[in-house]
Amino acid sequence: MKITVVGAGNMGAAFVKQLTRAGHQVSVTARDGAKAAQVAAANPGAAAVPTAGAATGADAVVLATGYGDAVDALKSLGGLQGKVVIDITNPLTADYMGLTLGQSTSAAEEIAKAVPGAEVVKAFNTVFAQVLAEGADFGEGKKVTVFYASDSERAKQTASALAESMGFKTVDAGGLKNSRYLEPLAGLNIYLGYGAGLGTSIAPTWISKA
Repeated sequence: MKITVVGAGNMGAAFVKQLTRAGHQVSVTARDGAKAAQVAAANPGAAAVPTAGAATGADAVVLATGYGDAVDALKSLGGLQGKVVIDITNPLTADYMGLTLGQSTSAAEEIAKAVPGAEVVKAFNTVFAQVLAEGADFGEGKKVTVFYASDSERAKQTASALAESMGFKTVDAGGLKNSRYLEPLAGLNIYLGYGAGLGTSIAPTWISKA
C-alpha cells in the first residue's frame, strides 16, 4: 500500500521503519521538514514530502502527531475526502497521567468531526513507540495486539491489513464511538509503563479460550 505518515517523532519514525520493512510505499511529512528528511533517510525506500498534497495518491494516512496538533496537521495536507486516516492519538494531559476527553466523546470522534470527508479509524493508540519500533513479536508465541475502531468498514480493513503486515495481532473493537474505551486503555498502559515503573516494553492484549 501507499502510506503517508504525518509526524516524524518517535511514533512517526517507528511507523516509517516498520511500514517500509513490510514492503509498503511510505511517504513521511512533518511540520519540521528537516526531521522528516532524517526519518526518511534512515529508512531506505521512504521519502520525505512537503505537507501540502502529501495525502495525494495514498491508500491511508497515519496520523502520528500529538492530539493537540492533529486537526491542524490533517487539514494542512488538503484533499482528505474519502481517505482512510489512522488516528493513533490519545488526548493526554500535560503530565501524561490523565485524559482531557472521555465518556461523552473521544479524540478520534473529535478528529472525525473536524475532517468530515475522511474515514477515520482509531488504531495503534495502545502501542508504545518502543514496541512499535522493535516489532510486534514478544517471543514465546506472544504478539502485540492492535485494537481498531471505526464506522467505516474499509478503514477497519485497511488498519487491520497494515497492522498484520507488520506482524501484529488485531482485534476489531467496533464503531468509532468505542475509541472512548481504547483511549483510557492507552492511558492505563501509559500509567503502568511510567507511573508504575513497568517500562515501555509492555502492551495490552485480549485472550480467549479455544
